[in-house]
Amino acid sequence: MKNYFVRLFALATVVAAFATAADLVLAAESGAPAYKMTATFKLGGDGGWDYATLHKGELYVTRVTHTMAMDVSTGKIVADIGGQKRSHGVAFVPEAGRGFISDGGSGSVLIFDMKTHAMLGKVPAADDADGIIYDRASNRVLVMCGDAHQLVAIAPDVNPAGGKPAATVDLGGSPEFAVSDENGKVYVNILDKDEVAVVDTKQMKVVARWPTAPGSRPTGMSMDRATRRLFIGCRNKKLIVMNADDGKIIADFPIGAFVDATAFRGGLVFASCGDGTLTIIREVSADKFEVAQVLKTELGARTMAVDPSGEMIYLPTADLTFPAGTNPEHPRPVPVPGTFRILVVTQ
Repeated sequence: MKNYFVRLFALATVVAAFATAADLVLAAESGAPAYKMTATFKLGGDGGWDYATLHKGELYVTRVTHTMAMDVSTGKIVADIGGQKRSHGVAFVPEAGRGFISDGGSGSVLIFDMKTHAMLGKVPAADDADGIIYDRASNRVLVMCGDAHQLVAIAPDVNPAGGKPAATVDLGGSPEFAVSDENGKVYVNILDKDEVAVVDTKQMKVVARWPTAPGSRPTGMSMDRATRRLFIGCRNKKLIVMNADDGKIIADFPIGAFVDATAFRGGLVFASCGDGTLTIIREVSADKFEVAQVLKTELGARTMAVDPSGEMIYLPTADLTFPAGTNPEHPRPVPVPGTFRILVVTQ
């Protein structure tokens, strides 16, 4: 076990060295802008972290028992929303003035006021409420519940004191993250089945299942809605490009270990990986992609938020320790208290 983590840190060091030497060359050759680490916001506090979500200059990061909101222009904490048992993600519905936090520990979704950050209440979801998004087409907040194998749909105006979900969809496997095409379809990564489940949000049912092979254990997902391409980060160190109309695999690329998020902005695909690398792929056309850059970040920086312009990327991480008995296939490092920080990557 100890040797495994020695290898993990050694791998991260080798990858980082390669990335430092090669990332600018790749960016120059592809014509894509070169990214670099430019700042670090030291936030501290206890607990791990999961998804990072950006909304109008505020970065929300779930911290297990609480959710922190940081002003990205100053690096200052503007809110710290408590009351969670094992928080995972945040979704926003500006028209309703509400934010929604998935809490896997209680199998529920907490609702807060976007202006005051005050807690309004919560509604039940299902076991292991994890990834969460807002689907504008159906006007529903959609929660991926891993242990329950369900997608739970919640109306934005639900009564936060006693309200119930609007619909529940059986996904037939453990969902991770999802993305909406904003036109009636939502695509869900099914981690334990190595597939994407396509959900029709008008009917609230699964209408297709597409394998992610050669990618396995899909986690992060994003989409170019104009070209109808899905970008799927897989734990076997592959980024899969998939046609959102028929499930055809367009391309696959090597990425780092322990990917947890992907994003698409301005013709670029980003994959953040826990081994301390950020892989950037350039979309030349709907059917042609190329590696633009592999940037060294820091060990543990597996989730991220990218601003709408694609110029600013925010990656949470902390100093990590690996307790004895940690599963080498699914390592659960423990963050050192007080070391939590946000890495800032810019062009």
